[in-house]
Amino acid sequence: MKTVNLYDAKTHLSRLVERAAAGEEIVIAKAGRPRAKLVPFLPDDRPRQPGIWKGQVRIADDFDEPLPEDIQAPFEGRGS
Repeated sequence: MKTVNLYDAKTHLSRLVERAAAGEEIVIAKAGRPRAKLVPFLPDDRPRQPGIWKGQVRIADDFDEPLPEDIQAPFEGRGS
């Protein structure tokens, strides 16, 4: 796994993306500290299977009802 500093990564991004697409993993570091990893994209080609969660998930009857005031207030920046 190769480590590249952020400045070089910005300068050579296209080249690094091609290397990652070819299977190489590249760590991008800032001030010598690893900050991100560039890896190949692997698409998920499995077909979706509708209903796979059937019987495993329950949605409460009041799912779409307004939240109680004491829970809603912090979302709106009011009190705690």
